[in-house]
Amino acid sequence: MSTQTSTTAAGPARGARPTRVGDGAGGRPSRLAVGITRIGHEVRGYFRTPDAVFFTFLFPLIMLGIFTAAFSSSGDIQAGPGSEGISVGAYYLPGLLAAGMLLSGVQNLAIDIAMEKSDGTLKRLGGTPLSPVSYFLGKIGQVFVTGVLQAALLLLAAATVFGIALPTEPEKWLTFAWVFVLGVGTSALLGIALSAVPRSGKSAAAVVIPILLVLQFISGVYLQFYVLPEWMQNVASLFPLKWMAQGMRAVFLPEDFAVLEQNEVWDLGWVAVALLLWLVIGLVASKLTFRWIRRDA
Repeated sequence: MSTQTSTTAAGPARGARPTRVGDGAGGRPSRLAVGITRIGHEVRGYFRTPDAVFFTFLFPLIMLGIFTAAFSSSGDIQAGPGSEGISVGAYYLPGLLAAGMLLSGVQNLAIDIAMEKSDGTLKRLGGTPLSPVSYFLGKIGQVFVTGVLQAALLLLAAATVFGIALPTEPEKWLTFAWVFVLGVGTSALLGIALSAVPRSGKSAAAVVIPILLVLQFISGVYLQFYVLPEWMQNVASLFPLKWMAQGMRAVFLPEDFAVLEQNEVWDLGWVAVALLLWLVIGLVASKLTFRWIRRDA
C-alpha cells in the first residue's frame, strides 16, 4: 500500500496518458476543441468548391457592380426634398451585405448539408465519435469566417472601386458588429434546419434558392424597400432578412433615410429582438430536425 501511495503522489502511473488542455472525459478532445478543428476543414472545403464560392461569396459583389453600372446615370437617391443624396450603389450596399450573410449561412449550409446526407458523408461521420455539437460548430464557424471575408471584400470594393463613402462614427460600426453577428448566427442555424427539407442533394438547390430569391426581392435587397406595397413589407417583416437589411441601412445610410422605413425609424431595438427570436427558432429547429441520415432513408 505504501508503494502505491508514493507512486500516486509522485505523478501519474507509468504509461498513463497526460490530460491535455481542452480534453474531455477519458482524455478525449472536448466537443469545442473538435469543433474548432473542423472549422479549418470546412473553410478549406468551401473554397475548393467553385460554384459555392461564386454564388454565395462573390455574388453580392457582382450585384453591387451591376447596380452601380446600370443606374449610375439615374442620379442620386434622396429621402425627400432637401435631404442628403446618395448614389445608387451606396443605397444598395446595406441590402447586399445582408444578402451576403443570408447566402453564406442559409443557402450554403442548407445545400451543403443536404449534399453530405445524399452522398453518405453524414452517415460515415455518424459512425465516428464526432458529436453533432462539434459538427455544428465547424459549420457555423465556417459561415462566420467566410462571412467576415465576404463583408470585408464587399466594403473594400465599395470604398475603393465604386467610391462609396463608409461611416466614420464608432457607434455605427458597433451597430454593424452586433447586426452582423446576430445575422450570421441566425442564417447559419436556419441553414442547418433547412437542410432537412430537400429529399436529396440533387434537389437541394431547387428547393433552397427560390425561397431565398423571393426573400431578397421583398426584403429590400434588389428593390427599394420603401416602394414595395404595405402588404409585402408586412410579409417581409415575418422573416429575418428584412431586419438584417434594415439594421445594415441604419449603419450605412444617412439618418434622414430612416423616414423611408416602414415605421419611419431605424427600429434597432426591434431588429435585435427579431434576429434573436429567429436565432432561437433556428437553434431549436436544428436540434429537432438534424439527423446523420434521413429517417426515410
